Amino acid sequence: MEIPVEIGVVYEGERVRKGEMHVELGGPKVKAKGELVRARKMDEIKDGKIEVKGPDLSEMAEGSRHSFGIFVEVAGKQVEEDLEAVIERRIHDYCNYVEGFMHLNQRYDIWCRLSKKSYGKGFNTLRYLGDALITLFKAELPIIEKIQVTFITDEKRVEDFVRNARKIYEARDARARALSDKDVKEFYGCVLCQSFAPTHVCVITPDRISLCGSINWFDGRAAARVDPKGPNFAIPKGELIDEINGEYSGVNEVVRERSLGENERFYLHSMFSSPHTSCGCFESIAFYIPEVAGIGIVHRDHSGDTVMGVP
Repeated sequence: MEIPVEIGVVYEGERVRKGEMHVELGGPKVKAKGELVRARKMDEIKDGKIEVKGPDLSEMAEGSRHSFGIFVEVAGKQVEEDLEAVIERRIHDYCNYVEGFMHLNQRYDIWCRLSKKSYGKGFNTLRYLGDALITLFKAELPIIEKIQVTFITDEKRVEDFVRNARKIYEARDARARALSDKDVKEFYGCVLCQSFAPTHVCVITPDRISLCGSINWFDGRAAARVDPKGPNFAIPKGELIDEINGEYSGVNEVVRERSLGENERFYLHSMFSSPHTSCGCFESIAFYIPEVAGIGIVHRDHSGDTVMGVP
């Protein structure tokens, strides 16, 4: 299948604004959306298979919004369940390699847009996106020997898909909760979001899941092992400088290097001094309320005023 638009890292930071979009898939105004990767046995999937369950791009009105699910199934001798979250997070990367296609966020909170320009070039089926994902996954992660992709745009089917996916997300996260920072010798870093937030460095520890909520310590370890030159890497803890705030010399050194000197130090467990950086994939915002010496938390989907009266 010859894709009618260009594919490459050069498009990774591209944004598709509201006035430029042909359709929106998922996003804050759509209830049902999500993505999931599952490891399968070699005989359980058909390599290269692409399915669209529901209306395809050519059947969507310009400017419309739709429920959206991305389901990727992979197989290979070295593919195992521990790698699912790692491979899943790469969906964000590879979708953004497609000219005129924007992918934001992760898990049950994805937000995608296709530009009018790319649709006008002939990008009128999600099968083109599936073909791009299959090609990129196999090129970047050789451990994947077979891969099939399913896109879901039927609202009821997306709701069922996300309901099942949430159970899998929770099982992954529950495993990580059994560990704490003091139990491990190293942490892991992620710079996958630097295409949108160039100085952001995510530090993943047993007590601190990734900012996007999709990569825990086990996932970071698996990613660093399977793709040593990829966006996930080991961070030696170094000397424990401040146990209460969670400051480590090794973390500071890596953060300084990976943020190109923009950040000198991180307190992993503080919001007042040297806080961890952020990107647009955060799930909640925490803020201090001095009148009660408390902390408020607002979910990213909240559209009303906060308890402080601030929109």
